[in-house]
Amino acid sequence: MVGSRDRILKAAITRFSKRSYEQASLRDIAADVGVDVAYVHRCFGSKERLFAEALKASAQIDERFTGPADGVAGSLARYVVSERPRRGHALDIIIRSLASGKAAPLLRRFVLDSFVDPLAEELDQSNTVPIAVIAALLAGVSIFRNVLRMGPLLNAPSAELEALIANAIRGMMDAADPATAATMKLERTP
Repeated sequence: MVGSRDRILKAAITRFSKRSYEQASLRDIAADVGVDVAYVHRCFGSKERLFAEALKASAQIDERFTGPADGVAGSLARYVVSERPRRGHALDIIIRSLASGKAAPLLRRFVLDSFVDPLAEELDQSNTVPIAVIAALLAGVSIFRNVLRMGPLLNAPSAELEALIANAIRGMMDAADPATAATMKLERTP
């Protein structure tokens, strides 16, 4: 069954982005791909692990901390503002399962493992509070822009929106530790 694991993962991303954690069953995901539910279990071990892998695969994690010389703040701002297909994005999965008691610990672990901890390490920052606030800011902007379709956020020129977000991120980092802000990898723009 060459490629079946990838097909299962894609089907899971689609299901979890349209239905809550509880509503998306392994049986339905298996049926979407045309495999037995036991095969899904063999490939992923559990619904929890499949959900976690679907989140990671849909988040496009490698894009977040890269970019030109304006540093991490600019890279994160570009990541949030850049146009990408809405269906099957990690934000869809998070929104659908946010109220789920079973998914909440998985979502929390995902945000910590894939965003807060790596960004804190990248910035050599032991205080993760500002990083968690940055994650909340980025999620909020994404929700207001892509889900609620707020006109000012949709119609603003990308460069303007990126600059506002990047400046907010820089401000949070400066406020968190003014003594070391100058040494962080958050370059200032004139």
